[in-house]
Amino acid sequence: MTPQPNPQAGAAVKAADRAHVFHSWSAQELIDPLAVAGAEGSYFWDYEGKRYLDLASGLVYTNIGYQHPKVVAAIQEQAARMTTFAPAFAVEARSEAARLIAERTPGDLDKIFFTNGGADAVEHAVRMARLHTGRPKVLSAYRSYHGGTQQAINLTGDPRRWASDSGAAGVVHFWAPFLYRSRFYAETEEQECARALEHLETTIAFEGPGTVAAIILETIPGTAGIMMPPVGYLAGVREICDKYGIVFVLDEVMAGFGRTGTWFAADLYGVVPDLMTFAKGVNSGYVPLGGVAISAEIAATFAERPYPGGLTYSGHPLACAAAVATIDVMEEEGIVEHAARLGAEVVEPALRELAERHPSVGDVRGVGMFWALELVKNRETREPLVPYNATGQAATPMSAFAASAKAHGMWPFVNMNRTHVVPPCNVSEAELKEGLAALDTALSVADQYTE
Repeated sequence: MTPQPNPQAGAAVKAADRAHVFHSWSAQELIDPLAVAGAEGSYFWDYEGKRYLDLASGLVYTNIGYQHPKVVAAIQEQAARMTTFAPAFAVEARSEAARLIAERTPGDLDKIFFTNGGADAVEHAVRMARLHTGRPKVLSAYRSYHGGTQQAINLTGDPRRWASDSGAAGVVHFWAPFLYRSRFYAETEEQECARALEHLETTIAFEGPGTVAAIILETIPGTAGIMMPPVGYLAGVREICDKYGIVFVLDEVMAGFGRTGTWFAADLYGVVPDLMTFAKGVNSGYVPLGGVAISAEIAATFAERPYPGGLTYSGHPLACAAAVATIDVMEEEGIVEHAARLGAEVVEPALRELAERHPSVGDVRGVGMFWALELVKNRETREPLVPYNATGQAATPMSAFAASAKAHGMWPFVNMNRTHVVPPCNVSEAELKEGLAALDTALSVADQYTE
């Protein structure tokens, strides 16, 4: 679709937004949201007619891009047949979505509890774990994000938690492995893995193994920086959980449904959790949907004992119809395999070449269509380009970087001192190269703030 400029309509949209919309994670008077006129494939555009290649995939959820005609048609057809129905009934779209998801989840995660998104999926996974074990505590990692609802935000390991953390949510944080900024004075991935596992087991020992219901980890932490776990780490956590009777929860909200070049990031590591949360890419965000994939053992806990939880829109027919169509499209078009190939053959070589030329790039990491660049002020010291949780003037280098990317037609995903490269999983090679060229230009701006 060719964008048609309509500044007057854009001004009206912007005025209504500024008068009435209360935005997430923002000081309301300090933001200037872009008025978006439309989107298709890997692009969206404003009312001035300027197009942007979306290297953020919305909020890392448009895994098949915007407005895929087969998914749009499936939503329309479902709306004509049955727009909504209560969750206590068996409905075709809901049943089929659950079946297709269960076919792709690892191991025996064959029961699907549907939610409206990722945060409430995490809420319910934690509730299930506590009820299954009869224990109160949940362990989660620093450098993590699990959602904005009450339990999920307490599990989160970044500054967004601080304002809501009363210290009474039964959450204990620990350090997961991240060799580039190791908390364990490690020099190799093997050392980092071994020391991180020792730290986790020691934390459990001091908290009391009999008090810990669950350990929750993002399989590959997303917002915090796409930190690939070293080989053996997730398997080691699985062993620790088995040793102490702890439920192992993997959060695949961001990493799932093709983002890593596999259906789930857990497939890369050969690990089967007891519970797995999902959302975002399950239907490319076309209609809100999330869920928990549940193992046979935990499902059996609620075979004759009611599960005390539910949602009005659990397994909403429109959302489930979108999920069925999305999974079908991903299979028909080979999108998972496409993401794996482009990640290995195009993105990784290009990002490593950029790292060689730009002193602001300290580290490159990722897989599939799930990459991050760690931006630094000094490569030798690894000092971040901006301080931890920087705002205002302190965040100027990253603000300048993001502004340059947008000026050159690429919409970035920026968090603290990192930029993510997370395009739709069906992005074309030509589109990718266009985005990488804009990234190259933006990194030249970041280079100006290095030492």
